[in-house]
Amino acid sequence: MSKVKITLVKSPIDKTKRQKDTLTALGFRKVHQTVEHDNNPQVQGMIRVVQHLVEVKQA
Repeated sequence: MSKVKITLVKSPIDKTKRQKDTLTALGFRKVHQTVEHDNNPQVQGMIRVVQHLVEVKQA
């Protein structure tokens, strides 16, 4: 299965609870942190919720 690298590029301050919870579920703790996940429908849906806060690259 392919991997995807996700980097948090904007702060979640003043965002909705749903967006903050999604970032936590993806494993983010601070800005400019990068996490790697399998590219599956669940992760793609989570990325879609916070697409304005993250940068995505295929690994």
